[in-house]
Amino acid sequence: MCRNIKNLFNFDPPVTDEEIRNASLQFVRKISGFNKPSKANEASFVAAIEEVTRASARLLRSLETNAPPKNREEEAEKLKARAAERFGD
Repeated sequence: MCRNIKNLFNFDPPVTDEEIRNASLQFVRKISGFNKPSKANEASFVAAIEEVTRASARLLRSLETNAPPKNREEEAEKLKARAAERFGD
């Protein structure tokens, strides 16, 4: 899994449309191998991003949980601590 794609489910405040689109962009970049597509592939690249964004938004809206929402700041600190342990800081 691409490390740049973050978990978007069950956060307070809820995920934004921009966050969903950014994750979709990272996913399409990863599977296509393109950071920025050529002009010939640009329309397909953008269409894929939009399709993944719509599917992701539908998925996130349909999921249910009894767990309390995660705090964004606390989760960010956990990620920083894991990265520091893994890569040194």
